[in-house]
Amino acid sequence: MRILHTRAELHRALDPLPRPVLVPTMGNLHAGHLALVARACELARETDAPVVASVFVNRLQFGPGEDFDRYPRTLQRDAELLEQAGCRLLFAPDEAQMYPVPQTFHVHPDPRLAGELEGAARPGHFEGVATVVLKLFQLVRPAAAVFGKKDYQQLLLVRAMVEQFALDVRIEGLDTVRESDGLAMSSRNGYLGAAERAQAPQLQRTLRALAETARACTDLEQLRQAQHAAAHALRELGWAPDYVSVRRRADLQTPQAQDLGRPDALVVLGAARLGTTRLLDNLEI
Repeated sequence: MRILHTRAELHRALDPLPRPVLVPTMGNLHAGHLALVARACELARETDAPVVASVFVNRLQFGPGEDFDRYPRTLQRDAELLEQAGCRLLFAPDEAQMYPVPQTFHVHPDPRLAGELEGAARPGHFEGVATVVLKLFQLVRPAAAVFGKKDYQQLLLVRAMVEQFALDVRIEGLDTVRESDGLAMSSRNGYLGAAERAQAPQLQRTLRALAETARACTDLEQLRQAQHAAAHALRELGWAPDYVSVRRRADLQTPQAQDLGRPDALVVLGAARLGTTRLLDNLEI
């Protein structure tokens, strides 16, 4: 595997090759990321294309007081894992390469999607995500890119951006990879202390219980009360939830009466702090 740090190196490496499959990451990789790489390798075999993983901690998507400075940077270990997983090229630029001039042009996603849930809890986050993803697409020119469903809202936002800008890239979403106790794998799980790690699967259990209730709901008030009760249950256990919500899968808007009881129509999403660590998860209903 080749490690590329500059745009020029990236372009020289890609020029003679078929359009690659991209796996964008912020590094500190775990088995969830490697599952994305494995899926990328499957897609790449269709055209004998290379798999490119990017590792870049994107300042633009972090808000004031968030964990940009302490986000784990583990490039050497990441490179070893990526090579073992079958990645051919690792693009690991620094900020001067990604943003050689001040990034005064930003992508402003539709607030009906980006202003909800994570967007409401982290103002400006999705503007930073969309801007860096568009820039990576321009630099790598992938035929396809693979994203995890753990960041469900991000996946929908990227798909919408690709559609509306007529970008020639296939977006593949992969199911969330979990620990044996159900906790969604995340680079931020490493922030958890031992007692917090033992309690962390409660978020997934709470969402699963809400999903079961939502499947049986026959009216919107019943659903609203179930969401309120789920958030309250987390607070009683010492969590600080930003949201626990049932939404339509297609657009993350609040369900309407006709959505209740429909198969494959809804998703339950949650984000909450456990101590100083913010965890998020979702389950399709």
